[in-house]
Amino acid sequence: MNLPNKLTIFRILCIPVFVVLMLVNTIPYNNYIAVGVFIIASLTDMLDGKIARKYNLVTNFGKFMDPLADKLLVSAALICLCGSKIPVWIVIIIISRELFISGFRTLAADQGIVLAAGWWGKFKTTFQMIMIIVLILDIPLKSFDIIGWILIWISLALTIISMIDYVAKNIQVLKN
Repeated sequence: MNLPNKLTIFRILCIPVFVVLMLVNTIPYNNYIAVGVFIIASLTDMLDGKIARKYNLVTNFGKFMDPLADKLLVSAALICLCGSKIPVWIVIIIISRELFISGFRTLAADQGIVLAAGWWGKFKTTFQMIMIIVLILDIPLKSFDIIGWILIWISLALTIISMIDYVAKNIQVLKN
């Protein structure tokens, strides 16, 4: 269990704390604390990958669990924001893509293939995380609202593009 894998596990453990902060309105400044937890968890995503690559600590566990941890964190946040800050249908598309890719990775793993995340997926995750931060902060300015909507549409587009790219680059998984 190396440091990048420990950071991935830490990110997963942050999720229930984040969800409680998002859903329990009796905690003073809960949304700001939730954003802090979300940012810390999100930064571990960047950090674990950099450490793993720099020190050659890339493992099959990390290749599988790191993207899964991202999916869990983002999905939990989207569900908490669903309906109030982001339309339900967009959340359904984003989470459906995540479940599809997880199933695709499982199918590949059954064939002895470990699929690492691609660049489109990394862009998608980055934009989704920024979007979530903006939506949780909910600063009452018209320009901030517009930025939130721009990020929602970019995240949705990257969700679809990254899925198409991922499947196209790994189409051999479906041929077996």
